[in-house]
Amino acid sequence: MTKSQRPKITALVTTFNEENNIGKCLESVKWADEILIIDSFSTDKTLEICKQYGAKILEREYIYPAEQKNWAIPQAKNPWIILLDADEMAEAGMKKEVENLLAGNPIYTAFWIRRKNYFLGKRVRFCGWQNDKVIRFFKRDLHRYENKMVHEEIEQKGKIGKLKSVFIHNTAVDTTFYIQKIERYANYAAQEIVKKKIRINAFHLYVKPAHKFIVRYIIRGGFLDGKTGWIICKLNAKETWLKAKNAIALQKKSQCL
Repeated sequence: MTKSQRPKITALVTTFNEENNIGKCLESVKWADEILIIDSFSTDKTLEICKQYGAKILEREYIYPAEQKNWAIPQAKNPWIILLDADEMAEAGMKKEVENLLAGNPIYTAFWIRRKNYFLGKRVRFCGWQNDKVIRFFKRDLHRYENKMVHEEIEQKGKIGKLKSVFIHNTAVDTTFYIQKIERYANYAAQEIVKKKIRINAFHLYVKPAHKFIVRYIIRGGFLDGKTGWIICKLNAKETWLKAKNAIALQKKSQCL
């Protein structure tokens, strides 16, 4: 089956001020039949770089990850989607693997993709990240994300396949960026907690963050990643604390209304 005969693929990326990442991301999937960018009104050179790859660009206000992606998926013109975050790159072998899969009429409608994670330029092999995988290659009309504000994943319908090739995930190039990221996700998680009417107490504020650190750093081997592992596990514990702190603030605010 030639490229013109196989089912076509859209590479889908959501962006906001990603000029430092987007070029490498799009270079890794330039073999896709369409590159679709859903941008949240970037003010840097993100869109200028995207245009160099012939990308179709749609601009839309960002609310939270799953909501943005679920809006974006039907905008793709092709039946198969490979979805990346701007800080991810497809491994070189993914092009051939995906084309071979589609040529063989796959029995699966979605596929897990493992991620090799990098933090401050160093490969992270432990810290609970060692089995990281995401469903990112799927049929456009059959799959959507769970409607949750944080840690969203594609809803699994039927048996999911698995690609051998991986994503390279450059999680953060500096701690300031990563702290901003965990603060954003902690805020999303706090909103979910309030929505579910979960009562937060001292256990969530003090015991859970300490437990998170112990599990990630000792049980899941974060100490084997050296200084990088120490930083990651501390920040993961801080995120757990921030979720509880923000949830308490939101609950108090709602009680005052």
